[in-house]
Amino acid sequence: MIVRPFRGLRPKKDMIEKVAAKPYDVVTTEEARKEAQKNPYTFYRVTRPEINFDGEVDTHSDEVILKGKEVLEQFQEDGVMILEDKPAIYVYREEWKGYSQTGIYATFSTKEYKDGKIKKHELTRKDKEDERARHVKLMKAHTGPVFLMYRSIPEVDNLIIKHTTKEPEYDYTDESGIHHTLWIVKNENEINEIVEAFKKVDAFYIADGHHRAAAAARAAEELAKENPNHTGEEEYNYFLAVLFPHTQLHILDYNRVVKDLNGHSKEEFLKKISENFNIEETEKFKPSKKHEFGMYIDEKWYRLTAKEGTYNENDVVSSLDVSILQENLLKPILGIENPRTDKRINFVGGIKGIEELERLVNNGEYKVAFALYPTDIEDLLRVADEEKTMPPKSTWFEPKLKSGIIVHLM
Repeated sequence: MIVRPFRGLRPKKDMIEKVAAKPYDVVTTEEARKEAQKNPYTFYRVTRPEINFDGEVDTHSDEVILKGKEVLEQFQEDGVMILEDKPAIYVYREEWKGYSQTGIYATFSTKEYKDGKIKKHELTRKDKEDERARHVKLMKAHTGPVFLMYRSIPEVDNLIIKHTTKEPEYDYTDESGIHHTLWIVKNENEINEIVEAFKKVDAFYIADGHHRAAAAARAAEELAKENPNHTGEEEYNYFLAVLFPHTQLHILDYNRVVKDLNGHSKEEFLKKISENFNIEETEKFKPSKKHEFGMYIDEKWYRLTAKEGTYNENDVVSSLDVSILQENLLKPILGIENPRTDKRINFVGGIKGIEELERLVNNGEYKVAFALYPTDIEDLLRVADEEKTMPPKSTWFEPKLKSGIIVHLM
């Protein structure tokens, strides 16, 4: 597999804490605007460029995106961000709540993505792809990294870890309590050692950022058509990502809340559930193994256990807990045919805890909540290997990758 060094654009050492920001899609315009009022150097001014305007604007218009590009150029001119003097690979570690993941920032081949060597497990939406591809082309940059993983190979993992004994360029803890450390590898022999090691790896897998990867590939295709001297080596043929070994990654539960019981009384609802699940009342309940679910309704917790025969253990997708819940309860009993588009269902990342499920039901916003056991990373790899698709909202990776630590200019 191809791992390629590049000249990263990155905050000056004393500016990293001010610049680096959460991914654009986990904050609202309002939250980003508030941050920018306190801190004019926040990277939200690049990834959420609508906050550079007073009042309402079309967030997807060329004018707004180009304003983000202007801010990025201004950061460079003012010395807030600096361009690496030569190509580098960046070793990066995130530590959070006792978990630690160490990987590399590099650029990756859009051709390998199109050839299926960089494997996916999610469907992408064309409108979102179009919008992100336009963003890449107008910005002439990849401003947020794709989150990639590879099947762990101890000697490759160790080759990366050996760089963590050096003096880091960045070493700080952010507002969410995530500790970030980054080391720069510029020595050509050390870079070649990493590049060569990854040639032995068979595939990379997208953990998070399917739309970013698809958009990078789409933009590369369009830019190649527009370039009469296209060689395949241009920067646009490679996209920004952080690559980690799969054994270090941490998936949290991704829970469901539903607004009503689809016309059923609570008694009818429980009776219908008992056809496919063993059901018992319990104390506050967080599932501790596969095929077990917590359900919260009317200030009571229940443990649901999927009955034998309600799913196909030999099929990786239908034996996922998100599929079991969807096919045996959400769809037939609550009438939720498509969780992607149905307005009656919502999803709650496990980072908020099961207390959030209780809160949403207790305040009357939702009628019932379901707590799931986290998807196993081996199942995710299997789904990707079999070229299948995970149901929507199956995985919540934590910690997420920030934007603005390293930018890839095209």
